[in-house]
Amino acid sequence: MLLYNNDFIINLGGYKSQTSVQMTNQYTNQLINETSPYLLQHAHNPVNWNAWNDETLNEAKANNKLLLISIGYASCHWCHVMEHESFEDVEVAQVMNDNYVNVKIDREERPDVDQVYMNAVQLMTGSGGWPLNVIALPDGRPVWGGTYFRKNQWINVLEQISELFQENPKKLIEYANKLENGIKSLDVVNLNRNEVKFNHEFVLNAVNKWSQNFDNIKGGTNRAPKFMMPNNLHFLLREAYQNNHTDLQNYVNLTLTKIAYGGVFDHVGGGFSRYSVDDKWHVPHFEKMLYDNAQLVSLYSDAYLITKNPLYKEVVFETLEFVKRELTDTNGTFYSSLDADSTTPSGKLEEGAFYVWQEAELKQLLGDHFQLFADYYNVNDYGFWEHDNYVLIRKDSDEVLCKKYSISTDEITKKKALWKSLLLKERAKRNRPRLDDKVLTSWNALMLKAYVDAYRVFDNSEFLNTAIKNAKFILNTQIKEDGGLYHNYKDGKSTINGYLEDYATVIEAFISLYENTLDEQWLSASRNLTNYAFDHFFNDVSKMFYFTSNEDTKLVSRTIEYRDNVIASSNSIMAKNLLKLSHYFDNEAYSETSKTMLHNVVPEITEYPSTFSNWLDLMLNYTNNFYEVAIVGSDVHEKVKAIHTHYLPNKLVVGSNAESNLPLLKNRFIKGKTLIYVCVNKSCKLPVSEVEQALTFIKE
Repeated sequence: MLLYNNDFIINLGGYKSQTSVQMTNQYTNQLINETSPYLLQHAHNPVNWNAWNDETLNEAKANNKLLLISIGYASCHWCHVMEHESFEDVEVAQVMNDNYVNVKIDREERPDVDQVYMNAVQLMTGSGGWPLNVIALPDGRPVWGGTYFRKNQWINVLEQISELFQENPKKLIEYANKLENGIKSLDVVNLNRNEVKFNHEFVLNAVNKWSQNFDNIKGGTNRAPKFMMPNNLHFLLREAYQNNHTDLQNYVNLTLTKIAYGGVFDHVGGGFSRYSVDDKWHVPHFEKMLYDNAQLVSLYSDAYLITKNPLYKEVVFETLEFVKRELTDTNGTFYSSLDADSTTPSGKLEEGAFYVWQEAELKQLLGDHFQLFADYYNVNDYGFWEHDNYVLIRKDSDEVLCKKYSISTDEITKKKALWKSLLLKERAKRNRPRLDDKVLTSWNALMLKAYVDAYRVFDNSEFLNTAIKNAKFILNTQIKEDGGLYHNYKDGKSTINGYLEDYATVIEAFISLYENTLDEQWLSASRNLTNYAFDHFFNDVSKMFYFTSNEDTKLVSRTIEYRDNVIASSNSIMAKNLLKLSHYFDNEAYSETSKTMLHNVVPEITEYPSTFSNWLDLMLNYTNNFYEVAIVGSDVHEKVKAIHTHYLPNKLVVGSNAESNLPLLKNRFIKGKTLIYVCVNKSCKLPVSEVEQALTFIKE
C-alpha cells in the first residue's frame, strides 16, 4: 500500500479564513427529486445538495468548483448526527454553497462511488467509515477526506481547502495525481503464473494464523466493537465439521451462542442489529440491515443442520418472522434497513429508543413474571446500558434457568412466548425507526438464498414460497431488455445499472433455488447472467471481474472487489458460482476461470486469512472431493429432500423426474426407477436407489 505525505493538509492549520458568512434563504437542493430514503432525509437541508450524476459532475467542471462529496446511508446513526449539527445549519450551508458543488450519495445505491472514495480516505487517514466526506477536484479526483466532523471543524476545513484551491491549485492537483495512482494500485490483481497447488495444509495454516485473534471466552475476535462477519463464521463452521476440527467446532458454536444470547439479537422482535460496540455482544448500533439478517439466517440454518441446537432454530425462525413483518413488501421484495434512531416520547431522535427497556415499565408489564424474566434477560448490572435503560441480553442457557427455578423446558418456552408477545405489543405503541424501503437486487438475492437455506434445513414450505416469489420478481422486473440486471427498485421503477455484486448474488441464489426445486429455469437464468457478466465485467488480463460494467460512466478507478468483508466479495461469490456451473453445464472455461481466480488471491490469503474466508471456502472444494449428486426418476423430490437433511457442503445436486438434456442427467432416466448417481471428476459410482447408499459414497 502506498502512503502519502499530506503536507498541504497538515499545513492547513496555518490558514486563516477570510470568509464572511451571509445568511440566505435561497436554496437549490435537488434531492427532493430522488427516491432514495437517505437522500430524501437531506432534501430539506439548506445545503444545495445534488445527486451523483453526469449533470452534477459537468457543472463542477464548467464552473471550476471543488466537489464536496458526502456519502452515507439511511440507518447510519453518525450520519444523522452530522446532518443535525452541520447540514441543517445555515452557517455551514452558506460555506458549502459558496465554495463547492455539493453531492450527497447513498452508498447502498452507489457502492461503486463509495468504494473509490473510501479507498481514498483510507489511504489518506488509515481508516474509514460513514458518514464519508471527501473534497475532490472538479474532475472528481479526491484531495482530502475523513468521516464525522463537528460543526466548527467542518467549517474550518471547508474554508481552508477552498482558499488553497483559489490561491495554489497546483498543490492540490499534484496531490490528486499521487492519490489517484494510490487508489488505482489498491485493487490491482495480477495473474498468478505459478503452479496451481490447492491443499488442505494451506487452509489449516490460514486458520491457525487467524485463530490468534479468536476470543475463546466471549466468541468472535479479541476486540471491540464486534461484528458478526457471517461469511467468516460460515467458512469456519465448514472447516471445523468437514475436517473434524474439534477445537474450531467449539469456537464457532461458542461464537454463535454468544451472538444469539447478545443484545445484537432482538429478543423481543427477532432479527439482528449490525454490530456490538462492546466485547460481549451486548449494546449494538441498533440499525437492522437486510444483508446481515440474510447471511445470519443461512449461517444458523447450517449450524442447526449439524448440531440440532434448538437455539439456532429459534434464531432462524424469529429472524425470518421479523423480516416477514417489517422488511417485506406485498410484491415479495425485501426492504433494505431499519434506522438505528427513533423518536422518544419527548420528540427527541435517539439511538435505540425503540428497543431499550426500563425496569419500572417491565415490572408493570410482566407482573409476577418479572423476576424470572429479569434473571433470564439480565435486567441487572450485566444488562444495564445507560440512562436507566437496559438492553436485553442472555447469559445462561435454558437448562441452567430451568434448574435454578425448578421448571421444565416446555414451561420456560411457553413463558418466553408470553413475554415476547406482551413486549412486542407494548413496543408497537412506540415511534418506529425509519424504514429504508428501497429494494436492492444484491441484498434481495442474499435474503432469497437465506429463505432457500432455511427451507432446505427445516422443510417449511412457506420459506420456499417466499423465496420463489422474490426470485420471480428479480427475473421479471430486475432483468433488463439486454439480459443484464438493475441494481435498485423504488416506487415502481427499476434503476441503476447492476454491479457485479448483483450478478454474483443473484446467480448464487438461483443455483440454490434450483438445487431445492429442480426447476431448470433458475439454472438457465444463472448461466445467462454469468455469460452477461463475462461480456461486461470480465478482465481478460487478470481473469477477474470488475465491480462495474463497461457500459457505466468511468470513475477515478475501475475497482476489482475481491477482499471478503461483512458480505463476501463479488469475485469470490462469482468464482464459487463458476465452479458449480462448470459441473452443471460441463463448461471447462467456467472451471478454469474459477480456479485461476482463486489462484490469483492465494498470495494475499497467506497474509490476511480473515479477509478471504469465502475464497478459503472455495478452496475446500478443491482440497476435498467435490461430489455431483444426480438423481433421476419419479421420486426425485423426496430423494433430494432426504439428501438435504445431511450437512454436505462439498456437493451439488441435480435432478429430474423425466429425461433432461443437462449433461449430468442425460441418458440417465429409466422409467419406473429413481436412481442416484454420485460422481467425482466425471467418475461415477454405480447408481443406487436409496439415499443412505449414496451417502456412504460421499462419507467415504
